[in-house]
Order: sequence, then structure tokens, then C-alpha cells
Amino acid sequence: MSERWYTCTPVAFGGGPDFFSRDSGLMCRGFQAIGCESRAVMPGDAQAEDEPDLIRTKFANLESPAWWKSHQLDGVVLYAWGSPKFRKVAAAIRQAGVFLILNQDNGGLISPLAGFSGWVAEQRNLTESGPAFMKLLARGFTRGLLVTDPLRAAHLQQGDVIACVSPVAASHYRKLCRIYGGDRLAARVEVLPHPVESIFQFDGEPDFKSRQVVCVGRWQERIQKRPDLMMEVLQSLVEQDATVRVEIVGTKTPGLEAWHLNLPEKFRNRIRLRGRVDRVQLCGILRTSQVFYSASAFESFGIAAGEALCSGCSVVGGRSPSMASFEWFTSERSGRLAVENDAPGHLAALKDELTSWEQGERNPISISKTWASRLHAEQVAMRALELRMTRPKPN
Repeated sequence: MSERWYTCTPVAFGGGPDFFSRDSGLMCRGFQAIGCESRAVMPGDAQAEDEPDLIRTKFANLESPAWWKSHQLDGVVLYAWGSPKFRKVAAAIRQAGVFLILNQDNGGLISPLAGFSGWVAEQRNLTESGPAFMKLLARGFTRGLLVTDPLRAAHLQQGDVIACVSPVAASHYRKLCRIYGGDRLAARVEVLPHPVESIFQFDGEPDFKSRQVVCVGRWQERIQKRPDLMMEVLQSLVEQDATVRVEIVGTKTPGLEAWHLNLPEKFRNRIRLRGRVDRVQLCGILRTSQVFYSASAFESFGIAAGEALCSGCSVVGGRSPSMASFEWFTSERSGRLAVENDAPGHLAALKDELTSWEQGERNPISISKTWASRLHAEQVAMRALELRMTRPKPN
């Protein structure tokens, strides 16, 4: 008999194809791909775009052990960020006797207790203004330590597994969990990355890749994605490298369009603003590119970077406590981090990475094989099943 695994997000997002292409929706698809009975669960009223394998229910049911028990589940992966306000959902699943994996969609610096200097640096990265930065610090050292941390600890105590999306994040969580609940709680921390769709892969010849850099982002989110930095770096890159081409995928903001329009024609012809594209188009762009570049100030994981790796691209990004997954992403001869997290540093890293491709130091087949084995949805789902078989049940 196949196992029954649900995924749950206790927020009323849309339940259409976009939902099932990432995070808890894609994890549900991963379980299905390996033969499990699986559905995704969310609160709220049914929406027209909802896929048939989405369960909509009252939020009160998510906090009901009887409701969870009625589904006769082997496991649940809960995407609730360790948030105090969802601790009763986690407790209900545990009280129902269901194996519970708590997904932690962040880089691990969620409290000063997780690493003081890194946490302070992350608060700086989350905002541009001094007053806003000071407000974040004050909140973290008052309400954060006195209220949020104890309630988060109560949430995390419910999990059989505390699943972090990168090794660096897991290291921060182990430190935090030792403070929350000693070595027994810290021992529940495991690495379980966000899943990537299996359409993102590379099985062609290495010369199918062109001297091309691709950037993917929600460019309207200026503080996080830093499009101004990206534009400065890419303009310098095409000025200094006469053969490189650039593909920019994501919403065409007025700033991006004005910058692109004002480029000299010889440079504008080698930088293409693609706007929003569908998954098949994105797959094609990544398969023909050598390097994925992220100018982000912070990423909880970086799903677009994971898709690029599975497509045989290497990854370039800034070296920062707020880019925890990128240290992992560049660890397998699959990219590099900028020494300095500024425009000259990013430009130097991109140029060096393109040189590594030119000199045969990057193998797209190897990169794709390595990361697909870790990130494809069915592989992540299989890892979840392995955790249920091997982890001791908490008392």
C-alpha cells in the first residue's frame, strides 16, 4: 500500500498551476511522482483556478487533531515558517500521531540567538533606511527574544524533523534549537531543500551552452532583488566583454525599460529584456545559458538558482549571511561568490566565472546531474520518506 503524505500551507494562497510549481504545491507533486497518495492543504474558500488535488478547509480544521487524524496520513510537510501564530497547526498534526516535517523557508538567521553578527547584518539587508534598521534591531532584542522566540520554540518542538533548505541554515537552526531545547531538539534539524520541477535538466552536449548570462527575478521588489545593482553590473559586463549575451527574465519595470532603452545600440542588442515567460520558455533559456547571476541582497533559498543549476548553469551571487543557500549552490564546481558584495565585486565574479567556462572548468552535464539528484521534486520527496523511516519519534 502506498504512503499517504499531505503538504500544508496555513495561508490562503491561490491553488492553481503556479502554486503547484514550487514549495508545498510542488512537494505534493513530488510525492505523487514517487507513488504516494498526496494532496496539498490550504485554508479558505475554493477558487476557480484551484487544482483538483488541493484541499480547501476552514482554518479551525488545521488546528484540529481529529481533522488530521481522519485523513489517515503517514506524514505531513508543513510550510509554516516556524511562525508562532501557526504553532497550534503543528501541535494538531503531532497530536494526531502523524509524522511531521516542519519546513523552514529561510536562511536560519531568524533570531539574534541564531548568530548575533549574522542576524544584525541580515536586518541591515532587509531595509535601506537607518531608522527602519534600528526599529528591526529594537524589535528583535525586545519582543523577539521575550515573546517570539519562546513561541517559535513551542512550534519547533512539535516537529519530528525541522527541515532547513540549506546546510548553512541548518547550522544556524541547530545553534538556535540547542538554546530552545538542548541537543535532542537540535538533533531533529535536517537539510531538505525546496523542490525544483524535473523539466529543469540538461542532457545535451556541453557546446549547446552559449556564452550567456541569465537573470531571473521579481524586479519590482527593489530592496531584495537589487535591479539597480544588476543593471550596473550587466552594463559593465557587456562593455568589457564583446561576446557575452544577457537574458533578463521577470516583470519589466519602468526603471528596467528606461535603462535598456538608453543603452547604446551595440550593447542593447546583447541584453534582452524577456519579461515574464512561462515555465517551458524559462527552461529553454536556462538550458542555453552558462551562468545564472543573482544580484539579490537576501534570499531564503533561491528557487530560480536551483532551476538554473538543474539546467546545467553555474551560479554567481554576492557573499552575504543573507544568501545562505548560495554558499551551497557554488560548492560543486558550480559557481562562485563575489569577494565583495558590490558592483565591482559582482562584475569580477561574473568575468571569472565566464573564464572558467571558457577554460573548460565547468561541465553542464555534471552540474545538472549533481543538483537534479538533490533538488528535483521526486528526489526531495524521497528524502522525506527516508527521514520518516530513520528518525526516532520524539517523546
